[in-house]
Amino acid sequence: MPAFTVIDHTELGASASSYDVTSISASYDHLYLEASVRSDQAASYQDFCHFQFNNDTTASNYSSTWLTASTVGSSAPISNRSTTYTWGGFINGPSALADTFSPVTMWIPNYANTANFKQVLFQSAGPNNSTTNDEWHVGMAASLWQSTAAIDQFTWLPYGGSDNFVQYSTFTLYGVTGA
Repeated sequence: MPAFTVIDHTELGASASSYDVTSISASYDHLYLEASVRSDQAASYQDFCHFQFNNDTTASNYSSTWLTASTVGSSAPISNRSTTYTWGGFINGPSALADTFSPVTMWIPNYANTANFKQVLFQSAGPNNSTTNDEWHVGMAASLWQSTAAIDQFTWLPYGGSDNFVQYSTFTLYGVTGA
């Protein structure tokens, strides 16, 4: 039976430009993130996020393939791929229903393995009281960090650079053993 150990739990007391956990122990089998977040990107229903490991900002070290609905003008599911950044989900922005945060999960199997590249499975949703395209969303992704280094730092941030996670956004990072 898997055991989940809280590595970090953060509830923002004020807006923050990123969620960052450093000095992650290699003593677990996998990492798992649960978050409830919202962005302050001006006049937006949703904000795109991305993540990085070990402070590696080299775009070509990351790739993602994602499947989303209602993120590009159509409620029909679409898929896309990038070889220059990670898909860290779409999260609600200030134009979405007030005080409605986006649920997010991220699974990082074998994060401390030094023989293979690191895989990431990601899910997010943007609940809203609207059926209009681009005012709600749901998505999932598979990403790859092309490094054999063990992950000891995790950073997740809104893509725009000046956007922030808002106050009361919560993040819980677990170390998972036995799964």
